[in-house]
Amino acid sequence: MFDVENLLSDKQAVTATAASTNFINLGSPKTPPGSPAPLKRDIGAGNRMPIGILVTTAFAGLTSLEATIQVDDNSSFSSPKEVGTTGTIVNSRLVAGLYLPITMIPIGADEQYLRINYTVVGTGTAGNISAGMVTGIPADG
Repeated sequence: MFDVENLLSDKQAVTATAASTNFINLGSPKTPPGSPAPLKRDIGAGNRMPIGILVTTAFAGLTSLEATIQVDDNSSFSSPKEVGTTGTIVNSRLVAGLYLPITMIPIGADEQYLRINYTVVGTGTAGNISAGMVTGIPADG
């Protein structure tokens, strides 16, 4: 189940390397009363926050796809840091209904903005993805 506020891709066509159409603004760390500096952020160091990636239209033409979680201190992602990945998924697996879970955001996700970058190898002619934060990973996912 995807929440619209935490949706990174909504049936996004991914036939070439591209970033998710949306990003999540995790907010800026606040300074507690009496503290000289803001708290340090690292959402990967706390509770599990899974990301679900669902193939909504089968892929064709490409050789493989990899989805990578990126964080950055600015919404233009001018210097993104990679913090998690699905690994390389070969085209024959990229059928409609394939669910690719990233069970938790790894330690190191310590910046304000989060997105997914899709790296395509080969020449894609079809393929759509929906992705975002989810409440949990299905037992068969």
